[in-house]
Amino acid sequence: MAHTVKITSVEKITPDVLRIVAEKPATLTFKPGQAVDLSINRVGWEKEIRPFTFTSLPDDNEIEFTIKSYPEHKGVTEQLQFLTKGDELILGDVFGDISYKNEGIFIAGGAGITPFIAIFKALEKENKIGNNKLLFANKTRADIILEKEFDKLLGKNFINILSKEDIEGYEHGYISEDLIKKYSDTSSKYFYLCGPEEMMKAIEKQLASLGISADFIIKEGY
Repeated sequence: MAHTVKITSVEKITPDVLRIVAEKPATLTFKPGQAVDLSINRVGWEKEIRPFTFTSLPDDNEIEFTIKSYPEHKGVTEQLQFLTKGDELILGDVFGDISYKNEGIFIAGGAGITPFIAIFKALEKENKIGNNKLLFANKTRADIILEKEFDKLLGKNFINILSKEDIEGYEHGYISEDLIKKYSDTSSKYFYLCGPEEMMKAIEKQLASLGISADFIIKEGY
């Protein structure tokens, strides 16, 4: 069932990441980590449907999306930059295979962090952060979404990996088998993955090499 909702606020949280807040339909239900098919209620854009993850919690009064904009693509994420309060979004089907099972390591690449934003919000609310860890891969420090918030929430269990900058206190390069091993311990039972498809496939191979069963890898279906 489609819902048309009004936007209540749009703000930039990094130079290319938007936080969009909108009205929440009374009948809308979702779980932390799930996404929805979304389009813009404007002439010519109503049928340009893209998946975006909720970064609000199911019992919040409004819905929130944290979306990286790619102006060079000349598509939906570019158009989202021009939206303001009162503009409308069309919500379609809710979907998603990423949900919290138990403590483990969350591995995200770029905008792949979005399902984990809602999951960590839910864990914080329930006082269940525990020894969960987040390995977050980006090109530069400026690309890190919600760095201050995750740093405050996770402390030493928030590990950033930068491919194009070498900064003290940050891992440099790419997520590797050795890096995963470095931050794994006995509590690292589950591995949660979200990011560009090629990156995720490479990490799945690394986890297999480390003897991690597919039963303990939580990810979206490709």
